[in-house]
Amino acid sequence: MPKNQNPTTVSDAGPYEGVTGVYTIDTVHSTIGLSVRHAMISNVRGRFEAFEGLLKLDGVRPERSEAHVSIQTASLDTGVADRDAHLTGPDFLDSSAFPLMTFSSTRVVPVGDGEFRLDGKLKIKDIELPITLNVEFGGAGRDAYGVNRVGFEGRATLKRSDWGLTWNAALEAGGVLVGDKVTLILDISAVQADQAAA
Repeated sequence: MPKNQNPTTVSDAGPYEGVTGVYTIDTVHSTIGLSVRHAMISNVRGRFEAFEGLLKLDGVRPERSEAHVSIQTASLDTGVADRDAHLTGPDFLDSSAFPLMTFSSTRVVPVGDGEFRLDGKLKIKDIELPITLNVEFGGAGRDAYGVNRVGFEGRATLKRSDWGLTWNAALEAGGVLVGDKVTLILDISAVQADQAAA
């Protein structure tokens, strides 16, 4: 959640009754990004500009909560147009054939101090595999427009080769151009969709 909103936070010392509800991800105030090793010496970072998601939060029994996200693969932006075209092309995400990548949670495990383990299935192209995100509750409250919000930060590490994204190029000095390990980084702000009925 953006730090400058300063909502009244819900205590994470016990059940999160105040956050129970259905929320939609506010894409203007959220980021879904990635980081991958490049040329064995630095990291390339990018972000997806088009996505949507739904959170079903149970503040009394957080383990019953759910998260569902879909991302438009063609929206990846790393700041270099030629690189973006390669990453969204047939060698990698192949966005023309597979316009969406999706995540659906299968289990939420509270681990204490406002942190959770979010197990789920990530589908890239035609391969769906389990993945675990480490998620931290950022806070909840009513913003300046009277809208209830919740915030979360999440991170997961995966091997792109597991999803068939195996393209690479050898370097003269040894090693490969693109690392296999990819770090997904999420900063999510979501607004309550059912607050009028709550």
